[in-house]
Amino acid sequence: MEDYIIWFDHLGMSDVDRVGGKNASLGEMISNLANAGVTVPGGFATTAHAYREFLAKDGLREKIDNTLDALDINDVNELARVGSQIRQWILDTPFPDALEKPLEDAYAKLRGGNDNMAVAVRSSATAEDLPDASFAGQQETFLNVVGLEQVRTSVKEVFASLFNDRAISYRVHHGFDHKQVALSAGIQKMVRSETAASGVMFTLDTESGFRDVVFITGSYGLGETVVQGAVNPDEFYVHKPTLDAGRPAVLRRNLGSKAIKMVYHTDPSAEQFVETVKVEQEERNRFCITDAEVEELAKQAMIIENHYQRPMDIEWAKDGDDGLIYIVQARPETVKSRASANVMERYLLNETGTVLVEGRSIGHKIGSGPVKIITSIKEMDRVQAGDVLVTDMTDPDWEPVMKRASAIVTDRGGRTCHAAIIARELGIPAVVGCGDATDVLKDGQEVTVSCAEGDTGLIYEGSLDFELKENTVDSMPNIPFKIMMNVGNPDRAFDFQALPNEGVGLARLEFIINRMIGVHPKALLNYDGLPRDIRQTVEKRISGYSSPVDFYVDKLVEGISTLAAAFAPKKVIVRLSDFKSNEYANLIGGTLYEPDEENPMLGFRGASRYISETFRDCFELECRALKKVRNEMGFTNVEVMVPFVRTVGEAEQVVSLLAENGLKRGENGLRVIMMCELPANALLADQFLEHFDGFSIGSNDLTQLTLGLDRDSGIIAHLFDERNDAVKALLASAIQACKKANKYIGICGQGPSDHPDLAKWLMDQGIDSVSLNPDSVLDTWFFLADEKID
Repeated sequence: MEDYIIWFDHLGMSDVDRVGGKNASLGEMISNLANAGVTVPGGFATTAHAYREFLAKDGLREKIDNTLDALDINDVNELARVGSQIRQWILDTPFPDALEKPLEDAYAKLRGGNDNMAVAVRSSATAEDLPDASFAGQQETFLNVVGLEQVRTSVKEVFASLFNDRAISYRVHHGFDHKQVALSAGIQKMVRSETAASGVMFTLDTESGFRDVVFITGSYGLGETVVQGAVNPDEFYVHKPTLDAGRPAVLRRNLGSKAIKMVYHTDPSAEQFVETVKVEQEERNRFCITDAEVEELAKQAMIIENHYQRPMDIEWAKDGDDGLIYIVQARPETVKSRASANVMERYLLNETGTVLVEGRSIGHKIGSGPVKIITSIKEMDRVQAGDVLVTDMTDPDWEPVMKRASAIVTDRGGRTCHAAIIARELGIPAVVGCGDATDVLKDGQEVTVSCAEGDTGLIYEGSLDFELKENTVDSMPNIPFKIMMNVGNPDRAFDFQALPNEGVGLARLEFIINRMIGVHPKALLNYDGLPRDIRQTVEKRISGYSSPVDFYVDKLVEGISTLAAAFAPKKVIVRLSDFKSNEYANLIGGTLYEPDEENPMLGFRGASRYISETFRDCFELECRALKKVRNEMGFTNVEVMVPFVRTVGEAEQVVSLLAENGLKRGENGLRVIMMCELPANALLADQFLEHFDGFSIGSNDLTQLTLGLDRDSGIIAHLFDERNDAVKALLASAIQACKKANKYIGICGQGPSDHPDLAKWLMDQGIDSVSLNPDSVLDTWFFLADEKID
C-alpha cells in the first residue's frame, strides 16, 4: 500500500522525493515534535509514484511533455491556454485501480466512521520548499472536503494544479525540469478554524530578516483568506529570547481590518466547499487571538525552527471546538534567510511629494513608473516592463507578469500573503492592503512606490528622485569611541539594528506617541468627558485594547520594547516625551488641553511639563510603560533620558518623580541620563550631574540657545552652525565635567550627522559616544577611521 498511500506518522524529511516537501514536513513534525508540544492534525499522503503511475495512463505524460516543450512561457496568453488544456486532460483521466482502492481504504480509516468529517486536501511537490526555492501557493488546496467522491475529485484537482500557469512559469524561470517534479496530495483532518481563527507565521521578520522575532498574522475563519491576501490580517511580533525567559514577549500588535472570513459552505450541494462572508464590526475591532495564544503560537514556531535548524514559514489554525492551536503546514523560509547580512542595501528618497495612497510595505525598496490598473488576470498582458501593477489583490497566478512590474500595489492583503512572498522573492517593492488604491490611482499616472520608510508603504504622485546605496559591513575599521544611532521609528528598528552600532543613543518617545498613538494622553485619561465627535474618533483608534489608558500605555510599551529587542543587549536610551505645546495640540483632542504659546520652543516642554500639576498624570503613563518594559519584559538595556531641564531644582524634582513611579536611579541597573541642551546645563554641569548618571548633548537646542536664534526661522538659518566657537566651548565644558565625574557623556543632536568634522572634533575631546541618524552611520564611520589613520 505504501507505494501509493503513506500515513503522515510514517514519514519524515527524508521522504521529500516520495511525498513532496509539505507532506514530508508534516510527517516529520508528527513523528518528532508531538511530544515537544507541536500539535499537527493527522492524515495521509498519496505518493509521487502514484502520481507518475497516473500520468503514465493512456500516454498522458508524453502528451504533456510534448506540449510544454513547444511552449513560450513569455507569451502570457499561450501560457494560459496550454495550462488550461493540460489541467483538463488530467481531470478527464480516471485513477488507476492501484491508487483507487488504497485511497478509499485510507480515507475510511481516517474518518473512523464519521461520515460528516471534513478533510483538507493539500498539494505537495517533490521539488517544493527546498532551501533554495519557494513554491508557495503554486498548487491548489481544497478545504472542507466531505465524502469519498469529493476526496477523489480534490486529489485529481491537486494533481492538475502542478500545471497552473504560475507553476509552469516558476519552474522554467528557476531551472526545474517539468519531468522531474511530481505531486503528492495530503489528506488531513480539518481544523475547525471557521469558528475561530487561522493564519501564517515566520520565525524571522519578513522585511529585515531579523532572527530574534516570530512574526504572526491571523484572521477569522479558514486560513486561505490570509494566504491568498484577500484580507488585511492582525499582525504580532514576539521576541524569542524574552519568551524563552518566561516573560511577556509580545512586542507589537497591529489590528487588521479582517473584513471577511472564509467558512464552510452552508449548502452541502454547492460546487464550492467553502464560502466567504462578512465579519461583524464588533469582531473586526478585536484581535482575532489573545496574547496568550500569540505566545503559544510563537513557542510552537520556535520548536519547529529549532528542529529544522533554519527559519520557517508556518501555517496555523485554531480549532473553534476544542480551542487548541494546530500547525497545518511548515516549510523553509527562502527569501530573507538567503540574503547576505554583510551587504547593507539602502534605498533613499531624495525628494518628497504628495502621498496618494498608503498601506503595508513589503521590503525596503523604491520603484516608480506608470500605473496599470488590472481588474482581472485576463488583462495581465497590458502590464509592460517598468509599470506599477495596481489591483484589488494579487495572488500567485499573477507571478508570470509580476516580474515585469517596477512595483506592486494592492487594495487587499497582508505581509504574509502569497503575493507578498513572491514580491520579496522577485525583489519588487510592494504595498499591500491599501484599501482604495484602485479607486484613487489613475491608469497611466506616474507614481513612486516607497517601501523605504518603515512599516507603512507610501505611493507618491509623480516620479521622484531616489538612490540606492550599498555598503559592505563585514570589515568595519576600528575607531576610538562608540557610534550609536538616533532611532525614533520602531518600524525600522529591525532593519537599522543590522548597521554597525553600539546601541541607540536617542529613542524619541514623541515619535512613538505621534505615529503609533496619535491621541493626546489627557484625552485618553478623560475619555468619558470628551466631546462626542472626538470620542468617536478616539474610539476607532483604541480598537483592540481594553481601555483608552491601556491603549496609550500598551502602545508606548510596544514601541519601546521593539527598539529594546532589536538592539539588545546594547543600550537603548529612551528620551521622555519632548513635544512642545503646539505639537501636543496637533494630536487628537490636543487643542482641549494645550496652552496657546507665542514661542512653544521656549515654553511648556521637558522637565517643566512633567512636574506640573496639569501634566503629571500624563507623565505617569510614560513611567508606567517604561517600568513594564524594564521590570516585566526584562529589557534592562533601556535607559531613561530627561530633556530640557532648566534648573537644578527641576532636575531634583524629576528624578524624585521618576523614583515615585518605579524608575529609581540604580535600581535594577537603571541609569537616568540628562539632555544637556541649555547653556545653563553646561555652565552648571557639576551641579546637574549630582542628580544624573551622565549627559547626552542635544546640539540643536544648545546651538539655538547659545546663539540666540530660532532654528525654525528660515531668515537666519544660515547662522545655525553647531561648530560655532561658543557652542564648542560649552560642548568641551560639558564633556570635561562628565569625564571628571566619571559619568557617561554622549551627543545625540543633529550636528555630527550633518558634519563629520564635528564628530571628529568630539572624538578628539574624548566623548564616549556619538549618536547619528542611521543614514549617516556608515559614511561617518569611514570618515572618522580615515581621519584617525591620517
